[in-house]
Amino acid sequence: MELEAKLYEIKKPIMVLGTSSGAGKSLTVTAICRMLKNLGEEPIPFKGQNMSNNAWVDWEGGEMAYSQALQAFACGINPSAEMNPILLKPQGNSTSEVIHLGTSKGITTAKNYYKDWFAPGWEVIKKSLNSIYKKNPNCRLIIEGAGSPVEMNLIHRDLTNLKVAKYLNANCILVTDIERGGVFAQIIGTLELMKPEEKKLVKGIIINRFRGDLSLFEEGRKWIQRKTQIPVLGIIPWLNDKFPPEDSLDLLERKSHLNNPEIKVGIIKLPSISNFSDFDPLENEDSIEIEWVIKSQGLNQFDFVIIPGSKQTIKDQLFLEKSGLIDDITEYSNKGNIFGICGGLQMLGTIIEDPFLKEGSKNNLEKKIRGIGLLPLKTTFFKQKITRQTYSKSIWPCLSEINGFEIHNGITELDKSQKSLKIMPIFKDSELGWYRENEGGGTIAGTYLHGIFENDEWRAQYINLIRKRKKLPTIDKKTKSYKIKRESIIDNLANEFNKHLNISSLLN
Repeated sequence: MELEAKLYEIKKPIMVLGTSSGAGKSLTVTAICRMLKNLGEEPIPFKGQNMSNNAWVDWEGGEMAYSQALQAFACGINPSAEMNPILLKPQGNSTSEVIHLGTSKGITTAKNYYKDWFAPGWEVIKKSLNSIYKKNPNCRLIIEGAGSPVEMNLIHRDLTNLKVAKYLNANCILVTDIERGGVFAQIIGTLELMKPEEKKLVKGIIINRFRGDLSLFEEGRKWIQRKTQIPVLGIIPWLNDKFPPEDSLDLLERKSHLNNPEIKVGIIKLPSISNFSDFDPLENEDSIEIEWVIKSQGLNQFDFVIIPGSKQTIKDQLFLEKSGLIDDITEYSNKGNIFGICGGLQMLGTIIEDPFLKEGSKNNLEKKIRGIGLLPLKTTFFKQKITRQTYSKSIWPCLSEINGFEIHNGITELDKSQKSLKIMPIFKDSELGWYRENEGGGTIAGTYLHGIFENDEWRAQYINLIRKRKKLPTIDKKTKSYKIKRESIIDNLANEFNKHLNISSLLN
């Protein structure tokens, strides 16, 4: 049955639009999802099209944005690529990988996207909506928009804002970020640029990230309501809990607030960094301070250094060479602790080969380059990408059950020409990761597993290696589960929104 024919039967969807990128749409959807779950409803998150290299892999092996996975966790359900049917993964030079329903479909330029991908994109959005409602007839969709819904030069190709809102006749909330300033102009300008039938869908306004006494904005609330004839549903205060940013540019705004951190971690800010939510478990450790390394500098201040995942491993490897960071990493490797994840693992090896130019390297035509050379590993990229949930058992630094997910192009194997570097597997599945000890008592290690630090016992024991070296007391093996802590953070988020946001009028 076509969705249009049964719209009158479904629970009214709620859609969160924003006056700009970064207004707080993702966290608002996350909060509403948990609020409705607590009310006994069956919320399901949805974002028709997302652009992000911070990805998740569902249990069918489908890629989706991590923000929709987090929203699914807030609903108490398993994430599915249907919740984010179109994922665009930027590759630089105005090109992106196009992923439909979890599967890579090709590469597009920004210029050609509307011509080549708009019609099939809308079909895959409708297909996903039909499938979700067929499987979950009593659900209520909580939909996230993207950027601003009234970018007039792009509105004809906007798949994920007002087109979805009108298709579902959703109750829309407009969120604006008062921290950025100009909140009145943001709200009025956005509404004025909407068509009358679109503006009618906006049933409420949220003022986000307010600092100070909320009562001081009461006159502002009244003015907005008089001017727009739309109720201000809530004024949300500034919240300090850390959530993964949608955009890697926001990483630089995430400052640690620890006064006396016991361990300092340096993470290399690669130009094409991906899956930066891998580090949320470290950010939520009370004793750890994270600093993003963006240029050549001495690394000896750090207790361990992480080379993260990359959407374009070869391009980022060349960046390390040109920036001088490769020399910093090599010098640090004699005594320090280095950990690479996915593309970071590949860069730690000796050779990276890309015979099919899959890693976004067509512009420089690099089919074979040298890695950093700290692990005797050779990586070859093939035509097909590997995406899957993975379970294994770790051997180092402890014996424990491990789970995570893989998103990578390429197979890594031992480089037999590098006999002087002896390495050991981290897992019983020996192709998932390797490590070696250096002459200074540190370790060089890397894995293909995203989410490795979410494994509590493994994370605690890796951190204990660092702590022992610093003569710090070791972490108790009963350290609090990160996933439990993530649930607590979502609960706290929902509780704060619940105090300041009234959405009851949108549920009928």
